[in-house]
Amino acid sequence: MTTREPKIPGPDHPITIEPTSERVVARIGSQVVADTTRALTLREAGYPPIQYIPLDDVDQSLLTTSDTHTYCPYKGDASYYRLTLAKGGPADVVWTYRKPYQAVAPIAGHVAFYTHHVDVQVGA
Repeated sequence: MTTREPKIPGPDHPITIEPTSERVVARIGSQVVADTTRALTLREAGYPPIQYIPLDDVDQSLLTTSDTHTYCPYKGDASYYRLTLAKGGPADVVWTYRKPYQAVAPIAGHVAFYTHHVDVQVGA
């Protein structure tokens, strides 16, 4: 097994996490997948901000665990879900860091969505 050394966010690769001050709703079409006032906004380097939503505020009946896993040297190992809807659903559009690295520990217990598949609205 390969040992992975976490990278620490800093001036060359900043990461901030703060509570989102507004309601966040995630939908596919008219189907609400998540609705929360407890989201966290993660800003990382030059990437668009990502809303991390507490898993408790996601309709978990729509989630099916995927076999896909990825690795981020700043956040750790990510696991994925498929969204299962009546008409099927896109695979691997929801991800979570079940045991994130210490620098991003607040996102534990939260999920995020690929916004090209799921409409995530802040201030909904």
